[in-house]
Amino acid sequence: MRLRTGLVGMGVMGSNHARVLSNLEGTEFLGVVDPALDSKKVPYMIFKSFADLIEKGIDYCVIAAPTALHEDLACQSLRNGIPVLIEKPVAPNFESASRILELSEKLKVPVAVGHIERFNSGLQQLKMRLENGELGDVYQIATRRQGPFPARIADVGVVKDLATHDVDLTSWIAQSGYESISAQTVSRSGRSHEDMVSVVGKLKSGVVVNHTVNWLSPLKERKVIVTGEKGTFVVDTLRSDLALYANGTSKVSQSSIAHFSGVTQGDITYFSFDKPEPLLVEHSNFRDFLLGKSSNVVTLAEGCETVRVADAIVESGKNQQVVSL
Repeated sequence: MRLRTGLVGMGVMGSNHARVLSNLEGTEFLGVVDPALDSKKVPYMIFKSFADLIEKGIDYCVIAAPTALHEDLACQSLRNGIPVLIEKPVAPNFESASRILELSEKLKVPVAVGHIERFNSGLQQLKMRLENGELGDVYQIATRRQGPFPARIADVGVVKDLATHDVDLTSWIAQSGYESISAQTVSRSGRSHEDMVSVVGKLKSGVVVNHTVNWLSPLKERKVIVTGEKGTFVVDTLRSDLALYANGTSKVSQSSIAHFSGVTQGDITYFSFDKPEPLLVEHSNFRDFLLGKSSNVVTLAEGCETVRVADAIVESGKNQQVVSL
């Protein structure tokens, strides 16, 4: 069975979705909805409206339009009985996301959210090793996600666009929701939205969380650092690399520091594993999910919770208060 697919939105991320969809095994890519596209410049069929695409008869669609349009487009899809994969964040705020969730549950039409970092092989390896107990108890999850401002972003700030990656992957890795959030935000690029945020939080499991996210750095960095009982895992998601900095086993005999009961540095291990393209893995899982096969997708409920935490981060930054979740 070949699933007929379509895409709404042909920006930077939409272009990548189109590339993957046009070659995805077991599917037939019908084309893209984007009135601004020049049909002479893209190798796909162009639809001027979502209704035109729906009329062609699709089995599911991908929404990669600006975040402000997600609710309207998703609800159109759901009312037509069409499952949808919505690019993250699922909506501009929790209220909007909740309305999509309510309609999806009412009509029993499946929705997943495109949190692509879940499908990064470095993070997949990290989660597997944490579940196997290789780090023991987890104490802290810290993320750093920074780089130059992307001109493609106009409707949301750095919290909704970038920090939502870290909120989702942190909850997923720890298998725990957020308990509290304290954030500092600044806007230095002349836009109404924040372009830098520093977050300190705590998960319901007791894990301490730190997120550093900005659009003000010439250094592009994507790091996830998990510290626990037996050492520290470091993931570079740009390269899908994973390393373990193990606690040392040597004893300290020097009298001046022998009283210190903390850890010492041990061996560093760099892991080798296959690194498929995360977006391809994401699409393959959503396809298999719709076919009733074994799969892993980011559920709409999870996507809504990520937006709820992002709202709390923005609120904390504005009011300079700790927000309880």
